[in-house]
Amino acid sequence: MKASSLHLIRMVPTILPDLTFEEALETTKIYSVMGLLKNGTPLISSRPFRAPHHTISDAGLIGGGQIPKPGEVSLAHNGVLFLDESPEFKKNVLEVLRQPVEDGTVTISRAASSLNFPARFILVIAFNPCPCGYLGDLKHNCKCTPTQVQRYESRLSGPLLDRIDMHLEVPSVPYKDMSSADSGESSALIKERVQQARSIQKKRFEQRKNYYSNGQMTPKDIKKFCILDTPSEKLLEKAVDRLGLSARSYHRILKISRTIADLDQSENLQTKHIAEAVQYRRLDCCK
Repeated sequence: MKASSLHLIRMVPTILPDLTFEEALETTKIYSVMGLLKNGTPLISSRPFRAPHHTISDAGLIGGGQIPKPGEVSLAHNGVLFLDESPEFKKNVLEVLRQPVEDGTVTISRAASSLNFPARFILVIAFNPCPCGYLGDLKHNCKCTPTQVQRYESRLSGPLLDRIDMHLEVPSVPYKDMSSADSGESSALIKERVQQARSIQKKRFEQRKNYYSNGQMTPKDIKKFCILDTPSEKLLEKAVDRLGLSARSYHRILKISRTIADLDQSENLQTKHIAEAVQYRRLDCCK
């Protein structure tokens, strides 16, 4: 991933809602245990961003040691965990991400005891379409064989990708756009929309303890808050059948659709919300 793209990912925490006091306390406790609190900073007030190198061990990522300590997934709690060039990570290291991505916690088991560390974060992974990086590029020829591409793709398991809500293809940026004086929409404006959507979700789950976003919805919640009209249901049914989506993917599409509707300040899910959410399952189309 180019430096400009890494900079883009680093901007993700700036458009997320501000940490609540409870979230700030949770994050501060983790950094305090690890001795990472900066002098004069009694309370962490901004969402963490962690980008470990691909040589990290599973214990470094998930936590562990003779005296178990939190790993990168816990240091990213309430923030963003970014894995650049994700196929370069050892496969067993990537696979240990399944539990925290699904449950928001990490369990470290030892003979004498078992410890739970919080690990609720936004996971962002990036990888090229093939080893040389030019598969599908209109201006460069890909030099990889089908076997090399298949071996490269297999480094990321289906169960892990299934747990990632949105799959996006990022094409190369034309020179005209890179050199343009137009800076685009500011993070402050985007954050304002995100905050409005989060307020809607906070009100939706006001009767639920420690619930604050659509991503935490259970199947029972989805049935209650993601009611589809007939056209939307037919569209989703067609997508599930054509793409062969799993039950997990189906639920994630509905959660994303609900969030898109919240950003649209729409009380009801509409066909356009479902259609947009389905487009974010790109890797399901490539199975």
